Amino acid sequence: MTLARRIIPCLDTDGERVVKGVQFVNLRDAGDPAALAGRYNREGADELVVLDITASRDQRATFVQTVRRVAAELAIPLTAGGGIRNVEQGRAVLRAGADKITVNTAAVHRPFLITELAAEFGSQAVVLAIDVKRAGDHWEVFTRGGRDSTGQDAVRWARDGVSLGAGEILLTSMDRDGTRKGFDLALTAAISRTVSVPVIASGGADAPGDFLDVFVQGGADAALAASIFHDSVQGLGELKRFLASNGVPVRLT
Repeated sequence: MTLARRIIPCLDTDGERVVKGVQFVNLRDAGDPAALAGRYNREGADELVVLDITASRDQRATFVQTVRRVAAELAIPLTAGGGIRNVEQGRAVLRAGADKITVNTAAVHRPFLITELAAEFGSQAVVLAIDVKRAGDHWEVFTRGGRDSTGQDAVRWARDGVSLGAGEILLTSMDRDGTRKGFDLALTAAISRTVSVPVIASGGADAPGDFLDVFVQGGADAALAASIFHDSVQGLGELKRFLASNGVPVRLT
Protein backbone atom coordinates (compact mmCIF):
# COMPACT_ATOMS: atom_id res chain seq x y z
CA MET A 1 0.00 0.00 0.00
CA THR A 2 1.31 3.44 -0.94
CA LEU A 3 1.02 5.93 1.88
CA ALA A 4 -0.66 9.24 1.15
CA ARG A 5 1.67 12.20 0.88
CA ARG A 6 0.94 14.86 3.48
CA ILE A 7 0.46 18.61 3.12
CA ILE A 8 1.41 20.42 6.32
CA PRO A 9 0.91 24.13 7.04
CA CYS A 10 3.46 25.51 9.49
CA LEU A 11 2.91 28.14 12.16
CA ASP A 12 6.23 29.73 13.05
CA THR A 13 5.66 31.76 16.21
CA ASP A 14 7.52 34.13 18.47
CA GLY A 15 5.78 32.42 21.37
CA GLU A 16 2.40 34.13 20.96
CA ARG A 17 1.90 35.31 17.36
CA VAL A 18 2.55 33.66 14.00
CA VAL A 19 5.48 35.28 12.21
CA LYS A 20 7.00 34.80 8.76
CA GLY A 21 10.22 35.99 7.19
CA VAL A 22 12.63 35.27 4.37
CA GLN A 23 15.64 33.05 5.06
CA PHE A 24 14.90 33.27 8.81
CA VAL A 25 15.10 37.09 9.02
CA ASN A 26 12.83 40.16 8.59
CA LEU A 27 9.96 38.56 10.46
CA ARG A 28 6.44 39.97 10.02
CA ASP A 29 3.26 39.28 11.93
CA ALA A 30 1.08 36.70 10.16
CA GLY A 31 -1.81 36.26 12.57
CA ASP A 32 -3.16 34.42 15.58
CA PRO A 33 -1.99 30.79 15.80
CA ALA A 34 -5.30 29.38 17.07
CA ALA A 35 -7.30 31.15 14.36
CA LEU A 36 -4.98 29.89 11.62
CA ALA A 37 -5.02 26.38 13.08
CA GLY A 38 -8.81 26.30 12.94
CA ARG A 39 -8.78 27.50 9.35
CA TYR A 40 -6.32 24.84 8.20
CA ASN A 41 -8.20 22.14 10.06
CA ARG A 42 -11.36 23.08 8.14
CA GLU A 43 -9.56 23.35 4.80
CA GLY A 44 -8.18 19.81 4.88
CA ALA A 45 -4.59 20.00 6.12
CA ASP A 46 -3.18 16.57 6.94
CA GLU A 47 -1.19 17.77 9.93
CA LEU A 48 -0.07 21.04 11.48
CA VAL A 49 3.32 22.12 12.79
CA VAL A 50 3.72 24.93 15.32
CA LEU A 51 7.26 26.06 16.11
CA ASP A 52 8.48 28.64 18.59
CA ILE A 53 11.33 29.78 16.36
CA THR A 54 12.87 32.20 18.84
CA ALA A 55 12.82 29.89 21.88
CA SER A 56 16.36 28.53 21.45
CA ARG A 57 17.74 31.91 20.47
CA ASP A 58 16.17 33.55 23.53
CA GLN A 59 16.93 30.54 25.74
CA ARG A 60 13.39 30.00 26.94
CA ALA A 61 11.01 27.07 26.92
CA THR A 62 8.36 26.51 24.27
CA PHE A 63 5.26 28.65 24.78
CA VAL A 64 3.04 25.83 26.04
CA GLN A 65 -0.12 27.93 26.24
CA THR A 66 0.08 28.58 22.50
CA VAL A 67 0.34 24.84 21.88
CA ARG A 68 -2.74 24.30 24.05
CA ARG A 69 -4.75 26.95 22.16
CA VAL A 70 -3.74 25.51 18.78
CA ALA A 71 -4.49 21.91 19.79
CA ALA A 72 -7.99 22.89 20.87
CA GLU A 73 -8.77 23.85 17.26
CA LEU A 74 -7.56 20.64 15.63
CA ALA A 75 -8.86 17.21 14.70
CA ILE A 76 -5.58 16.42 12.89
CA PRO A 77 -2.12 15.56 14.27
CA LEU A 78 -0.08 18.40 15.76
CA THR A 79 3.69 18.61 15.93
CA ALA A 80 5.13 21.29 18.21
CA GLY A 81 8.55 22.39 19.39
CA GLY A 82 11.11 25.07 19.96
CA GLY A 83 13.50 25.21 22.89
CA ILE A 84 12.86 21.64 24.11
CA ARG A 85 15.97 20.61 26.04
CA ASN A 86 14.83 17.69 28.19
CA VAL A 87 12.18 15.03 28.72
CA GLU A 88 10.11 17.15 31.08
CA GLN A 89 9.80 19.97 28.56
CA GLY A 90 8.83 17.45 25.90
CA ARG A 91 6.20 15.99 28.22
CA ALA A 92 4.74 19.47 28.85
CA VAL A 93 4.29 20.04 25.12
CA LEU A 94 2.65 16.64 24.62
CA ARG A 95 0.36 17.19 27.59
CA ALA A 96 -0.64 20.53 26.08
CA GLY A 97 -2.08 18.61 23.12
CA ALA A 98 0.76 17.93 20.67
CA ASP A 99 1.04 14.47 19.13
CA LYS A 100 4.72 14.87 18.25
CA ILE A 101 7.56 17.10 19.41
CA THR A 102 10.46 18.56 17.49
CA VAL A 103 14.02 19.03 18.66
CA ASN A 104 16.76 20.92 16.90
CA THR A 105 19.38 23.03 18.69
CA ALA A 106 19.43 21.03 21.93
CA ALA A 107 19.77 17.76 20.02
CA VAL A 108 22.78 19.05 18.09
CA HIS A 109 24.48 20.03 21.33
CA ARG A 110 23.45 16.82 23.15
CA PRO A 111 22.47 14.12 20.64
CA PHE A 112 21.48 11.61 23.33
CA LEU A 113 18.45 13.84 24.01
CA ILE A 114 16.84 12.18 20.97
CA THR A 115 17.30 8.76 22.56
CA GLU A 116 15.92 9.94 25.89
CA LEU A 117 12.80 11.36 24.26
CA ALA A 118 12.27 8.28 22.08
CA ALA A 119 12.61 5.99 25.10
CA GLU A 120 10.03 8.01 27.02
CA PHE A 121 7.48 8.79 24.28
CA GLY A 122 8.32 6.48 21.36
CA SER A 123 10.22 7.30 18.18
CA GLN A 124 6.94 8.10 16.39
CA ALA A 125 6.59 11.16 18.65
CA VAL A 126 10.11 12.53 18.08
CA VAL A 127 10.79 14.71 15.03
CA LEU A 128 14.33 15.88 14.36
CA ALA A 129 14.20 19.35 12.79
CA ILE A 130 17.26 20.19 10.71
CA ASP A 131 17.89 23.72 9.37
CA VAL A 132 20.52 23.72 6.64
CA LYS A 133 22.39 25.90 4.18
CA ARG A 134 24.37 24.78 1.18
CA ALA A 135 28.14 25.04 1.74
CA GLY A 136 29.96 24.20 -1.47
CA ASP A 137 29.27 20.57 -2.35
CA HIS A 138 27.35 19.73 0.83
CA TRP A 139 24.77 21.11 3.27
CA GLU A 140 25.62 22.44 6.70
CA VAL A 141 23.48 22.28 9.84
CA PHE A 142 22.51 25.54 11.59
CA THR A 143 21.04 26.04 15.07
CA ARG A 144 19.42 28.75 17.22
CA GLY A 145 16.88 29.77 14.61
CA GLY A 146 19.44 29.76 11.82
CA ARG A 147 21.93 31.98 13.64
CA ASP A 148 24.74 29.55 14.42
CA SER A 149 26.68 27.40 11.99
CA THR A 150 27.66 24.04 13.45
CA GLY A 151 30.00 22.82 10.73
CA GLN A 152 28.10 19.52 10.71
CA ASP A 153 27.12 17.80 7.49
CA ALA A 154 23.32 17.67 7.22
CA VAL A 155 23.12 14.24 5.57
CA ARG A 156 25.34 12.69 8.22
CA TRP A 157 23.37 14.37 11.03
CA ALA A 158 20.07 13.11 9.63
CA ARG A 159 21.42 9.56 9.54
CA ASP A 160 22.81 9.85 13.06
CA GLY A 161 19.58 11.37 14.36
CA VAL A 162 17.55 8.45 13.07
CA SER A 163 19.97 5.94 14.58
CA LEU A 164 19.54 7.74 17.92
CA GLY A 165 15.78 7.35 17.77
CA ALA A 166 14.18 10.12 15.68
CA GLY A 167 11.06 8.88 13.92
CA GLU A 168 10.79 11.67 11.36
CA ILE A 169 12.93 14.43 9.82
CA LEU A 170 11.69 17.99 9.34
CA LEU A 171 14.14 19.34 6.77
CA THR A 172 14.27 23.08 6.14
CA SER A 173 16.38 24.68 3.43
CA MET A 174 17.40 28.08 4.77
CA ASP A 175 18.49 29.04 1.25
CA ARG A 176 14.91 28.60 0.02
CA ASP A 177 12.94 29.63 3.14
CA GLY A 178 10.38 32.31 2.27
CA THR A 179 11.79 32.82 -1.23
CA ARG A 180 9.01 30.97 -3.08
CA LYS A 181 11.59 29.60 -5.53
CA GLY A 182 10.66 25.96 -5.02
CA PHE A 183 11.91 23.29 -2.63
CA ASP A 184 15.57 22.29 -2.67
CA LEU A 185 15.10 19.02 -4.54
CA ALA A 186 18.72 17.93 -4.36
CA LEU A 187 18.82 18.39 -0.59
CA THR A 188 15.51 16.60 -0.06
CA ALA A 189 16.55 13.70 -2.26
CA ALA A 190 19.90 13.34 -0.51
CA ILE A 191 18.25 13.09 2.91
CA SER A 192 15.37 10.89 1.71
CA ARG A 193 17.81 8.39 0.21
CA THR A 194 19.82 8.27 3.43
CA VAL A 195 17.19 7.72 6.12
CA SER A 196 14.51 5.09 6.63
CA VAL A 197 11.98 7.42 8.29
CA PRO A 198 9.59 9.96 6.73
CA VAL A 199 11.07 13.25 5.53
CA ILE A 200 9.10 16.50 5.62
CA ALA A 201 10.44 18.98 3.05
CA SER A 202 10.29 22.67 3.98
CA GLY A 203 11.42 25.95 2.45
CA GLY A 204 10.59 27.60 -0.87
CA ALA A 205 7.09 26.39 -1.80
CA ASP A 206 5.24 28.59 -4.28
CA ALA A 207 3.13 26.75 -6.85
CA PRO A 208 1.45 23.31 -7.01
CA GLY A 209 4.22 22.13 -9.31
CA ASP A 210 6.75 22.66 -6.51
CA PHE A 211 4.89 20.16 -4.35
CA LEU A 212 4.67 17.69 -7.21
CA ASP A 213 8.41 18.00 -7.79
CA VAL A 214 9.36 17.50 -4.14
CA PHE A 215 7.28 14.33 -3.93
CA VAL A 216 8.30 12.84 -7.28
CA GLN A 217 11.90 14.05 -7.62
CA GLY A 218 12.77 14.81 -4.00
CA GLY A 219 11.27 11.67 -2.53
CA ALA A 220 9.62 13.58 0.33
CA ASP A 221 6.87 11.96 2.38
CA ALA A 222 5.34 15.31 3.31
CA ALA A 223 5.68 18.94 2.26
CA LEU A 224 5.43 21.88 4.61
CA ALA A 225 4.73 25.50 3.76
CA ALA A 226 3.73 28.69 5.53
CA SER A 227 3.39 31.99 3.66
CA ILE A 228 1.56 30.66 0.60
CA PHE A 229 -1.12 29.27 2.90
CA HIS A 230 -1.19 32.19 5.37
CA ASP A 231 -1.54 34.70 2.53
CA SER A 232 -4.11 32.56 0.67
CA VAL A 233 -1.84 32.29 -2.36
CA GLN A 234 -2.54 28.56 -2.47
CA GLY A 235 -5.66 26.70 -1.32
CA LEU A 236 -5.20 23.30 0.29
CA GLY A 237 -8.07 21.64 -1.54
CA GLU A 238 -6.95 22.95 -4.92
CA LEU A 239 -3.39 21.81 -4.24
CA LYS A 240 -4.45 18.31 -3.30
CA ARG A 241 -6.67 17.93 -6.34
CA PHE A 242 -3.75 18.96 -8.53
CA LEU A 243 -1.48 16.40 -6.90
CA ALA A 244 -4.08 13.64 -7.18
CA SER A 245 -4.59 14.42 -10.87
CA ASN A 246 -0.85 13.98 -11.35
CA GLY A 247 -0.69 10.59 -9.68
CA VAL A 248 0.42 11.62 -6.19
CA PRO A 249 -1.57 9.79 -3.48
CA VAL A 250 -3.17 12.33 -1.13
CA ARG A 251 -6.06 12.41 1.31
CA LEU A 252 -8.97 14.24 -0.28
CA THR A 253 -11.77 15.66 1.87
